[in-house]
Amino acid sequence: MAPSPCGADQLKAVPVAALSLGKPMPRVGFGTASATLGQAEGRAGVTQAVLHALGAGYRHFDTASSYNTEVALGDAVAEAVLAGTVASRDDLYITTKLWIADAHPGRVLPALQKSLRNLRMEYVDMFLIHFPVSMRPPAVEGAIAVVKDDLVEMDMKGVWGEMEECHRRGLARAIGVSNFSCKKLEYLLSFAKIPPAANQVEVHPYCRQNKIRAFCREKGIQLCAYSPLGGKGTPWANNSIMDCPVLEQIARERGKTVAQVCIRWVYEQGDCVIAKSFNEQRMQRNLDIFGWELTDDDRRRISALPESRGTYNFFIHESGPYKTAEEFWDGEIVSGQLTYQIASCLDPTN
Repeated sequence: MAPSPCGADQLKAVPVAALSLGKPMPRVGFGTASATLGQAEGRAGVTQAVLHALGAGYRHFDTASSYNTEVALGDAVAEAVLAGTVASRDDLYITTKLWIADAHPGRVLPALQKSLRNLRMEYVDMFLIHFPVSMRPPAVEGAIAVVKDDLVEMDMKGVWGEMEECHRRGLARAIGVSNFSCKKLEYLLSFAKIPPAANQVEVHPYCRQNKIRAFCREKGIQLCAYSPLGGKGTPWANNSIMDCPVLEQIARERGKTVAQVCIRWVYEQGDCVIAKSFNEQRMQRNLDIFGWELTDDDRRRISALPESRGTYNFFIHESGPYKTAEEFWDGEIVSGQLTYQIASCLDPTN
């Protein structure tokens, strides 16, 4: 059942970020990635979650071909328009991503066209290269498992040229990247005729991304944050965040949840933030980050947390283009295993 039309006042409260391409992006978005890639929730479960999110006031939705949620998101948008929850698809901001098996010249445009069929839309607002690596296309078309033996170096010039063609055709109102380091962005900018409008990366209090944020700001690229709560329960999770004593104390002092503290902290950095919860109450709370601020002392305590990255070594292999995580991230990484243990033991009064 579609939610009743609502959310107009909440939508006004969500600021937007002007981009170098396309329309402004709402600063808080709703994520549709899950640890089971949509299998546990099912198509109907994802559709219902998106309908609840629309009712709560979300207008920015993030998906990817690898998430298996494009069809469900399209179902929800069509139902919401029919019910009058939103006037039209144009009132929404939709992002999808190019999977690594399609990150080859000749496969980019067909991949986006397939995503648009899944979404039942004529265009997406943002189309991102999901990772700066490619994989040989699988024998079974559409398979999304990462086969490390099949990882290959991306033809970035060829792939980006086709991303630009997607934009020129009006199929992607804006184009960008995800999980790109400063060095990889610098290389992309050296030949791009249309610069990327956004770079979506992992950002949370334990993965603060100060270097890439400063670089993107200088180049006019909007930083977008995924896993602002650490992605608990996923293969890329930093499971310390939601149980961090420092963050718990800040939350108590502000009368907020740890999740709200994390999302507010990312928002205060100037990033757009993608928050994911299929729980109706939590998705509403995750939008309640306006009208209050963290204190200077809150920010100081967060900046003192040890840094680590969850999305760490998924694309590292001895036969692939990246043999180490340091190569993949171009040195812009803090190895996480030890710091997870340290952080969980931090005294919040320090």
